Amino acid sequence: MSNGVEGGVAALRESALHGLRTGDVAVAEQSFARLLEQVPDDVEALQFLAASRLMRGDALGAVALLQRAAKAQPQNPDILHQMGAAEMAAGHISGAIDTLRRCLDVAPGLFVARLRLGMALEQLGDQHGAVLAYFGAVNGAQAHGRWMSDATTAPGLRDSVHHAMRMIDVGRRSTFDAVLEPLRQRYGQGELARVEHCLAIYLGERPANIPDARQKPKFLYFPDVPSQPYYGRERFPWQADLEAATEIIREELLAVLAEQQPLLPFLGNQSADELKGHLRSSGAQPAQWDAYFFYRHGDRFDEHHVRCPRTSAVLNQVPLVRIRDHAPETLFSMLRPGTHILPHRGVTNTRLVTHLPLIVPPECAINVGGELHEWKEGRCVSFDDTFEHEAWNRSDRTRVVVILDSWNPDLTEAERLAVTDLVEAIGDFNRASEVPVPSG
Repeated sequence: MSNGVEGGVAALRESALHGLRTGDVAVAEQSFARLLEQVPDDVEALQFLAASRLMRGDALGAVALLQRAAKAQPQNPDILHQMGAAEMAAGHISGAIDTLRRCLDVAPGLFVARLRLGMALEQLGDQHGAVLAYFGAVNGAQAHGRWMSDATTAPGLRDSVHHAMRMIDVGRRSTFDAVLEPLRQRYGQGELARVEHCLAIYLGERPANIPDARQKPKFLYFPDVPSQPYYGRERFPWQADLEAATEIIREELLAVLAEQQPLLPFLGNQSADELKGHLRSSGAQPAQWDAYFFYRHGDRFDEHHVRCPRTSAVLNQVPLVRIRDHAPETLFSMLRPGTHILPHRGVTNTRLVTHLPLIVPPECAINVGGELHEWKEGRCVSFDDTFEHEAWNRSDRTRVVVILDSWNPDLTEAERLAVTDLVEAIGDFNRASEVPVPSG
């Protein structure tokens, strides 16, 4: 492009932008149209002129312009979002769905585009797909403080957002009812009454009314079971065999440490700034909480089971929670000297956390719900981690415990099966909606 042409293009762009600044839309449209004559793939001009055509009711003309823009910048999510909306207006619903999905592949956080995807799917008759898209859109918006109320929702979107929320309520209830129905038929309504109550709380249909204000599950509250930070060992007959194997387990732990087997940070690969909200150091060394996992969110670490076969065999006798993509979670937990795990809460009271202490230096303890417990080697402690809890190692040596999750002993067999199916279904639904799956 020659300097003269470049100068002409720049002048036309400035004229168009000046028209927009001063409210002279006609001048802006004329200037962008002339600019396109010189630069046919100018994205800014194409998007503006497409918007103008759409406002005049020429949806097909808008789509044609946006197709040119998308050809010039195929990964531009704003173009794809605008084109998807124009295709919907033109009645090209299948095309709009494809375009909006391309947009969300590039920019999954565009919750308005996801809302439009739900609208398009609903128009095409895909009710379940629409609910998934709506749920992802609303969760994405609310994560940014939007769509919490009419005041945080753009006026032009309010009716669509209200409709989406109604669809979500009906769709989720229908989905999870279908999951529980086989167990209702097998065990009867009475056996699942607390599970039904639990689901109603999760869906926001009933208040939780948790009796102890210290208890705040991040994900799923199971009602009408005791609300207490610690559970007595008499509730867990299997703990005697676990404790009897302390020396065997500790031998394998020491071999892992001696061989410097690879460990993982329990909290994942977070930055130093991110870790400040979870860990604190009271010494010269940075805070460090490491793990040698046997299971993590239900995934089995086969090499670790092979490396510690006796520990694996012992853990296999424990009634661990087994929920696809969620549980069990079992590990050697290493808390380095001077490390303080800051107060936090777990996801559900349907399971309890048990520690089997293997190496406990002085000045190491855990605090659950404001109640202090000092670990004793070979002596299990079980607690409900939906109570705020913290732990620290103020010694100069590493503290190591086995951590495992087991069912809350107050749940019946039918309730455990129902919770398993329900949590798996919630996880599947959230993943399909591209909503983060609760873990912890």
